[in-house]
Amino acid sequence: MITVHHLENSRSQRVLWMLEELELPYTIRRYERDAKTMLAPPELRRVHPLGKSPVIEHEGRTLIESAAICEYLTECAGGRLGSPAGMEDRLRYRQFLHYAEGSAMPPLLLKLALGMIPLVGRFAAKKIQPMIDVHLRFIESELVSRPWFAGSEMTAADVMMSFPLEAAKARAGLTPERHPHTCAWLERIHARPAYQRALTAGGDYAYA
Repeated sequence: MITVHHLENSRSQRVLWMLEELELPYTIRRYERDAKTMLAPPELRRVHPLGKSPVIEHEGRTLIESAAICEYLTECAGGRLGSPAGMEDRLRYRQFLHYAEGSAMPPLLLKLALGMIPLVGRFAAKKIQPMIDVHLRFIESELVSRPWFAGSEMTAADVMMSFPLEAAKARAGLTPERHPHTCAWLERIHARPAYQRALTAGGDYAYA
């Protein structure tokens, strides 16, 4: 049985979705953010020294990092939702699996953090939006010619891309008018039964 240490409104929601898609058995241990700081509670440090989520425990292993967890889960499921067979699709899979956190999320997090600082911070946050817009235009261009990030089938790369794009729609300028293909992709993932089951399992989630 896989144990998911699930922090509310966090990247760990992707792990729940992944598990539901793969139909792997799991259990959830829930953690709530501090109401004032919005940080994870200190209890998570008892699971892993970084005190971050997602964290999973399975067969004596403790794993962190969303992309690494997704790859591990595909292996547990015999390769389902993993790397496609064709070279081009495989390269896109690797790219977006890591692009989600390596490139797409940093400016979104920076805008969020700066926006919480009165006056100067909020002004600075506006300067971040052009950086985010570059990413949103790139992502939109990628989804013009195919339904999923790696190709014709959904993969773990789509699971990874869900969090930054849901965050972008909530607070960083992702709109159907400017990004119709990206928003259509979001509608497709939200309509998936496994996604809906993951929401039920995980509880309140601000983005979906």
